[in-house]
Amino acid sequence: MAETKPNVFVRFGKGIARFFRDGKAEVKKVVWPKPSTVFKNAGIVLLIIVVLGAFIFGLDTLLMYLLGLIMNIAH
Repeated sequence: MAETKPNVFVRFGKGIARFFRDGKAEVKKVVWPKPSTVFKNAGIVLLIIVVLGAFIFGLDTLLMYLLGLIMNIAH
């Protein structure tokens, strides 16, 4: 006699359980950085964001000024 598979809900539940079990095992393998490293890297990222934002703002302001000069000359 052929064996029957468990119903779809049982298979789904076992699949979900295996997914979380495997995920937990993978998280245990991760080498987590020290808090000081995280804060240092976050500071570097924020500094770069501020510098690039200021650069883009300055470039935009300069280009708008130049465009204004060109438009006034054209009239």
